[in-house]
Amino acid sequence: MLERMRLAISTLALVILGAGAAQSGTPGQPSPWEINFQPAATPIMEFIETFHFWLLIIITVVMIFVTILLIYVMIRFNAKSNPKPSKVTHNTLIEVVWTVIPVVILVGIAIPSFRLLYDQLDLPAGDLTVKATGTAQWTWTYSYPDNGGFSFDSNMLQDNERKPDQPRLLAVDNELVVPVNKIVRVQVTGEGIIHSFSVPSFGIKIDAIPGRLNETWFKAEREGIYYGQCSQLCGRNHAYMPIAVRVVSEQAFAAWLEDAKKKYSSVPGVDPAMMASATAPARR
Repeated sequence: MLERMRLAISTLALVILGAGAAQSGTPGQPSPWEINFQPAATPIMEFIETFHFWLLIIITVVMIFVTILLIYVMIRFNAKSNPKPSKVTHNTLIEVVWTVIPVVILVGIAIPSFRLLYDQLDLPAGDLTVKATGTAQWTWTYSYPDNGGFSFDSNMLQDNERKPDQPRLLAVDNELVVPVNKIVRVQVTGEGIIHSFSVPSFGIKIDAIPGRLNETWFKAEREGIYYGQCSQLCGRNHAYMPIAVRVVSEQAFAAWLEDAKKKYSSVPGVDPAMMASATAPARR
């Protein structure tokens, strides 16, 4: 019987690991009937996936063991099978086992858990800093303080504005653009309302709190567009605050940066020459 139990547990573990290794779904966005994580695009998200399936194996084995134990106890020690119940009240070996095994399980969970928390919270030196502000108008405002400080708003596209390949309720007019294989530090804050900046494929989720500057980071290893949403119940338009991050090559990012400085650095609707003359000191 023990041999059969070992075989069943080993088979189940292989099935779970196989399901975890299979990268299903569309990269960067949710897929219909998806029950797994979105494919990982950063080392942190890969760690989260590995840790998740490690926990799944542990809890599955514990559940099977407890279920078998309960069935065995119900059959072996019911009143019909034992008209004269045992009066044994202590068993040193059993007490040691049921104390030591849970401790070993918790240690096996704690070690990778602490490692993951450390990697998430210990921000490395960034190659690029971007700032995301969740506004009271239920939009995201992005700025690049290391590259001239220009900023722009990102709003969800309506159905009549989307292209056929753009996902509904996730596509935006202005995407957050970052280079591939670079460490991006993300500063997150809010205006008037608490929001939450979350991108599942990156494994990041951090609150945008008014008056407070929170920080997180990611390193996208594959180019593409990765979508997220505000994950804090922030009001009536909470469902219409998508996040779209476009990961491009270094050359494409440098070209986009030059265009963005020209496009977003000036005040909309105001001639830069007039703005310069208006802010210049008066001559005597």
